[in-house]
Amino acid sequence: MKFRLSRHAEEEMARRSIPLSLVESVLEKPQQITAEQHGKRAYQSKVDFGGGRIFLLRAIVAADREPPVVVTVYRTRKISKYWRTP
Repeated sequence: MKFRLSRHAEEEMARRSIPLSLVESVLEKPQQITAEQHGKRAYQSKVDFGGGRIFLLRAIVAADREPPVVVTVYRTRKISKYWRTP
């Protein structure tokens, strides 16, 4: 599936030093997709950002657009807050 990055998402990736390759990887093969507010979806995966530190990389996507738009991207150490277990 093709995605478009919003200007905000591009700015946040640069500000937070998140490589495009990692974002593309999460969008192509997310470990999990969760429903978010206002009909958005979070594509997320646990990612090693170096030094063995695991973060949850989240791409928030407006899936009701064609192509879907990545609204923002961020990483967090609060994995248990966002990770959903069936």
